[in-house]
Amino acid sequence: MRVVVVGGDARAHVLAHVLSRSADDVVVSGGNAGTPNAVASPPEELDGDLFVISPEKPLVAGLADRLRAQGKRVYGPGVDGARLEGSKGWMKQLVAKAGVPTAQHATFSDAALALDFLRTMKPPFVVKTDGLADGKGVLVTESLIEAEDDVKAKLAGASFGEAGRTVVIEEGMAGPELSVLAVCDGHRAVLLSPAQDFKRAYEGDNGPNTGGMGAYSPVPIAGDDLLGVVMDRFVEPTLAALRAEGIDYRGTLYGGLMLTPDGLKLVEYNVRFGDPEAQVVLPRLSSDLVDLLATAADGALSDHEPTFISDAAVCVVGATPGYPESPRTGAVIDSLDAIDDVPGTVVFCAGVDRDSEGRLVTAGGRVLSIVGFGPTIATARDRAYEGVRRVGFAGMQYRNDIAAAAAKEETDT
Repeated sequence: MRVVVVGGDARAHVLAHVLSRSADDVVVSGGNAGTPNAVASPPEELDGDLFVISPEKPLVAGLADRLRAQGKRVYGPGVDGARLEGSKGWMKQLVAKAGVPTAQHATFSDAALALDFLRTMKPPFVVKTDGLADGKGVLVTESLIEAEDDVKAKLAGASFGEAGRTVVIEEGMAGPELSVLAVCDGHRAVLLSPAQDFKRAYEGDNGPNTGGMGAYSPVPIAGDDLLGVVMDRFVEPTLAALRAEGIDYRGTLYGGLMLTPDGLKLVEYNVRFGDPEAQVVLPRLSSDLVDLLATAADGALSDHEPTFISDAAVCVVGATPGYPESPRTGAVIDSLDAIDDVPGTVVFCAGVDRDSEGRLVTAGGRVLSIVGFGPTIATARDRAYEGVRRVGFAGMQYRNDIAAAAAKEETDT
């Protein structure tokens, strides 16, 4: 089978890495300079037995529909289902109909109404762009003044352009976060191993929100009972609500969840594998990813239940200086081959290009995902950070506390 992966992010790199275990051939349409088998040709011009779309933007723009119209087998929702991520306001309306537990919220395009509602809320205040903002359109703050300024800037188009001209304001929730990825065929879904990611730029969960600075899997708090709740109260009602809207959702349903004192609640839905969650979940698969995604694309998951190795995985993201507000690019990336000297470690590339001398250089905010594997979270974490010390570039920004609490709890027990 020939598989075409679409995307230039680290998630596309790891998809290609895992799919190549069983596929005869894997090419990456629009892949970055650090991704093997990357081609510049758009997916519409390529032949393949399965097309897997990695990032959210082409899904929201209707790429899956265009490929299906060409008769191609596609894993990824059409433009109608991709509204789950393309419009947070629409997503909130849908999950309300489905009875999915989520934060108290309201959607606004009028600044005066938005500010009036905001002032009725208690801190922490949460303000989100309705549209896509590369994972950076969320403000969580204890300051009412900061939240008010953020609402004004978003609605005026000053901070996120058209993506922010509608905002969702919601109550702040507290508790451990959990990322759950469901593979869906329109009627049925199966869960992958859960992960926990780290959105804030700086250690201690400080600083601005980012696309993700690291992740680990599995998550000790997410046992079979909790995952049963995820299926019963979140995934299946959401799929039913999509079907009621006439939407045949074939692709990944990413649930960002929070275990609050009042129980599990939805933070957000995304319509693709998480990044960096994919980097720690997909390599742990012991079953066939090609078969899983192809049968989902065919609407025929049947009894496919993915299986995973027992080893843990920890991902540390290396980002450019100034990320996420003003990433400074163009730095030469030290030899990626050095990762081969660290057992149980691999690196996936995102914002990577080549300069005029043919050297790999930084070309985006998040550049490298360094992933360590091991029999424990602590071992996987040690290997990931050893990998960080071996590869990188001048000024590489990363967090030193990825999976630190989970590793400590593991040791304490």
